[in-house]
Amino acid sequence: MSNRTADYRGEPAVSVYHNGIRTEKSPLCTIAVVIPAYNEEATLANVLEAFCRELPDAELVVVDNGSTDNTRNVASEAFKRLNCAGRLIREPERGKGNAIRRAFAEVDADIVVMVDADSTYPAADVQQLIAPIRAHQADLVVGDRHAEGRYQHENKRAFHGLGNALVRRTINWLFRGELNDVLSGYRALSRNFIENVHVMSTGFEIETEITLHALDKRFRIKELPVAYRDRPDGSVSKLNTFSDGLRVIRTIVNIFRCYRPMGFFGSLAVFFALISLLVGSQVIVEYVLYRYVYAIPSAILATGLMILSVLCISLGLILDTVVRLHQLDFAVRINHRKS
Repeated sequence: MSNRTADYRGEPAVSVYHNGIRTEKSPLCTIAVVIPAYNEEATLANVLEAFCRELPDAELVVVDNGSTDNTRNVASEAFKRLNCAGRLIREPERGKGNAIRRAFAEVDADIVVMVDADSTYPAADVQQLIAPIRAHQADLVVGDRHAEGRYQHENKRAFHGLGNALVRRTINWLFRGELNDVLSGYRALSRNFIENVHVMSTGFEIETEITLHALDKRFRIKELPVAYRDRPDGSVSKLNTFSDGLRVIRTIVNIFRCYRPMGFFGSLAVFFALISLLVGSQVIVEYVLYRYVYAIPSAILATGLMILSVLCISLGLILDTVVRLHQLDFAVRINHRKS
């Protein structure tokens, strides 16, 4: 005797009863490995071969992101040579976020593995990444590069490590989380998660956006340590320390503004109110002593700053309500789909 039970935010599990004892069996699932690639002819073939060995039944999906080198030909030749299903998608709009969004729209699989094409993440760790999703224990599994200090040892760009730390601490503070690696490019996602995430980022903020969506909508996240190595010789990084540093700062501000609007606009309201009181203190003292205001410009400035403060706190209250209603609507839709 058997029946199907809906696993929380996951695919249905099969409950099998034998001699009155219930056990859970995961149904067979399809797997796709999504590999965004921009000028990765030096490493792409090795990545495809490695994942074909580890996941021979998976579909390998290379998203060519407007490469100007031999990346497309390398992918095509590898697919002909390997005993794995392969697909080449062309996304001319540059940016990792654009490539991932295109892949999510076209790939139909129960589990999607995201991995970079630069050979920095070993395929040998993929089985442990997909295991929690197969067991219905997680919706998003992230390969943690920091767990054993491998990223700090291999990474040659100190400012990138600093940016990682800033983003991680900001997210953990805002969401009271304990995540160790929010920017890892090696992760596995369930079908249910992909169907409910709407990728808006165009570039390397995509990992942050996916993590934020999981935290905000309370999907189950699991981090597992993975080995990490720097790019091999002959492979050139597309990251830029200065522009990516500005992007990290912008990402932190946007996280605060979009996901915690009351805290963001409330902080601005307090700032403007304090400046208003500081500027207007002279005006108040003059009026108390002389019953007349001599510093008219200061009075006007203090009034304007206080009005800004009130506007900010009002915006914060309104947007906080919108965010909470959006979360409630999402929860209702998820529960409706499960039923």
